[in-house]
Amino acid sequence: MGSILLFGLASFSAPQETPAPAQSPPAQAAPAQVQGAEQPSTNIRVQVNEVIVPVTVTDDKGKFISNLVAGDFRIMDEGRPQHISFFSHEQKQPIVVGFLMDLSNASRIHWPTYQEAMKELVWGLLPGDKKYTGYLIGYSNVAELLENTTWDGEKITAHIDRQKAGGGSALYDAIYMACTSRQVIEGEPFEPRRVIVIMGDGHDNTSTHTLDDVLQVAQRNLVTIYAVSTQAFGFANDSQAVLERLTGQTGGHVEYPLNVLYKDVSGYLSTPSDEGNYALTVGTGGYAAEISGSIIKAVGGIAGEVQTQYVLRYIPDLEPELKPKPYRKIKVDIPALPTAKIYARDGYYPYGAPVATNSAPVAATP
Repeated sequence: MGSILLFGLASFSAPQETPAPAQSPPAQAAPAQVQGAEQPSTNIRVQVNEVIVPVTVTDDKGKFISNLVAGDFRIMDEGRPQHISFFSHEQKQPIVVGFLMDLSNASRIHWPTYQEAMKELVWGLLPGDKKYTGYLIGYSNVAELLENTTWDGEKITAHIDRQKAGGGSALYDAIYMACTSRQVIEGEPFEPRRVIVIMGDGHDNTSTHTLDDVLQVAQRNLVTIYAVSTQAFGFANDSQAVLERLTGQTGGHVEYPLNVLYKDVSGYLSTPSDEGNYALTVGTGGYAAEISGSIIKAVGGIAGEVQTQYVLRYIPDLEPELKPKPYRKIKVDIPALPTAKIYARDGYYPYGAPVATNSAPVAATP
């Protein structure tokens, strides 16, 4: 069949194209503005006839299932079964990770713990090998690219140490920036794959972009989004649905470390105190240890999931349509394991928009 234009990087207007499934797509750049100043920015143009689908599989207890083969999976594209043309389950697959850190007032109460957790995540995903790269975006009233794409995790953690929490939340602008205004690595999004990890509560009150805007640009760019929610235990958060939508539709998921602090604590809701019915009293060592341990565990879970994904690709075999669909729904299942939990993107954009022609190759900073 003829090639299908998939996913564009930079303002929904740069479809990716790759000459053949066995080759990694070339990276190309065009000038763009970041935070009002000239910055190195990247547009990718790749011609492809494959859809790439990273997949995570767990059992009903959340344990990774890591012994599956290509024949165990079934992919449906708009209800039509597809032939898997590429399958991989290598450990420590090359990735490029966007670390997005909420610097708003909502993060202040546990700020030092969040800083340490984000640094643990950086150290876990960027071991110093140049196959694994990342970048850091902080967001409060505005989103800011604090460290561009690099394999050196120490550069990123140094920026994390210098940040302070305060102000509003421009989450959507941060996601948009991650997809449009940073250096790319040659071969993205096939190898390395693209991942974003958000540490925040999903709230946004200062962005110029909308949730629909950034969800579309993330899907077009084959980005898998994960989140470590900073929503405090016992507090309602209308933005929880935002994180669930961002992660669910791109193939990731949300961890809620602060919502399980008391599930194994004897006496919760039966030990009244002046501060409320809390068996772990705020300000005590036990409380601090529970907070820290739960967040670090959540971070470790996401790092483990990113590194244990299956990667499937297929060339769409489609029924003739009178009117092409702008977004095609896909479903991944494992017929022999009907109770398995599967995390995978729910669709893709098969047609790209017009692209800018100014472009030049770039590579990650050392």
